[in-house]
Amino acid sequence: MILYDYFRSSAAYRVRIAIELKGLAVERRPVHLLRDGGEQKRPEYLAKNPQGLVPALELDDGTVLTQSLAIIEYLEALAPNPPLIPANPIRAAKARAVALVVACDIHPLTNLRVLNYLQQELDQSQAAIESWRRRWILKGGLEAIEQAIEPAPFCFGAEPTIADVCLVPQVFNARRFAAPLDRLEKIRAVESACLALPAFRAAHPSAQADAE
Repeated sequence: MILYDYFRSSAAYRVRIAIELKGLAVERRPVHLLRDGGEQKRPEYLAKNPQGLVPALELDDGTVLTQSLAIIEYLEALAPNPPLIPANPIRAAKARAVALVVACDIHPLTNLRVLNYLQQELDQSQAAIESWRRRWILKGGLEAIEQAIEPAPFCFGAEPTIADVCLVPQVFNARRFAAPLDRLEKIRAVESACLALPAFRAAHPSAQADAE
């Protein structure tokens, strides 16, 4: 399998964590989102992922999977252990809900193409863009997640789930963009528990070959 990846993409970061937790051997090919206007816009990449986004996972038979949560669900089916979806249906729904808050509510409003549109097409200042980004990271999701999770020590129990896999990259983004996390005590505790695991550390942006 080949993962088309960018070290700082939080969506790709989610998939890297899942790959590391499951101990899968996956080749990584970086797709630089900023170099030369964005390598994700090149025809050869668009032929694999017409959206021009990362991550994309190319299977051994040439099938290409896109969208981070769909890829993680595929990996869960491919390698069920350790499980990222709790067996208890209520806890499974809660874990998926946290993942969806990150992937559907926070990320779409704070990703690179939206921020570029605010700057280039709507002529917003850098200060306005930063305010927008922090607002949707916090009010758009992390504050609600803080109320939803039940750290013990991970989001929903003694083992990381898809909730932790999605939350940690979003917290990385929040720190990168100076969103205040001091009141989010449960989230910070989950982050610490996750980063104590080798799989989360191996997936961290700073540990990637294309890190800058």
